[in-house]
Amino acid sequence: MTPAKTEEFFRLLARAMPDPKSELEHTTPFELLVAVVLSAQATDKGVNIATRKLFPVANTPEKIAALGVEGLEPYIKTIGLYRGKAKNVIALSKILLEKHGGQVPKTREALEELPGVGRKTANVVLNVAYGESTMAVDTHVFRVANRTGLAPGRNPLEVELKLLEVTPPKYLRNAHHYLILHGRYTCLAKKPLCAKCPVFDPCGFKDKKKIAKEETPEKRKAKLPKGRDV
Repeated sequence: MTPAKTEEFFRLLARAMPDPKSELEHTTPFELLVAVVLSAQATDKGVNIATRKLFPVANTPEKIAALGVEGLEPYIKTIGLYRGKAKNVIALSKILLEKHGGQVPKTREALEELPGVGRKTANVVLNVAYGESTMAVDTHVFRVANRTGLAPGRNPLEVELKLLEVTPPKYLRNAHHYLILHGRYTCLAKKPLCAKCPVFDPCGFKDKKKIAKEETPEKRKAKLPKGRDV
């Protein structure tokens, strides 16, 4: 994708989603960290259902650590892989208390030292909680970057680095939100909604015209997202 098309691509996404925000419900960096760790291989909706019960009871490292693994599990048992996630959340809570004064660190290196926290999770926390221009590449971002020709790559890290290179600076702060929203609600994995796509013109997807013609009236009436995602 040329620089001019990339600029237009993000301009159109920003117009369609003027105020993108995290779909994971949270009020503090710690709540966000826990929610993102729980969201691995799970939906934001499912995580929110669990944390709506958990956070009123325990939403600090001290309170989470006090629950222990057995005390935490009942709150998150509806989430996939909950046993392993419970161990990670308890362990990271203890580390935050022991090494970081109970605060969520503001560096990628420190975040990635926490159990259950990989590069994507660290990028989400840095971006959403601390306002850094990081690029969290999940399956949606990876798909959109490759399908559209925006930033083709063989793995998430390669896509992340390319996106950081090609994204215009004025869009970088919200870029990963734009791309996740677009992948989650429009550029779907099995059948993208090309007829409703706000970036149809600059998109480099070779089958976009064919798919747009095949879309049913019902799909064309699908509502665009209201700017909310992780």
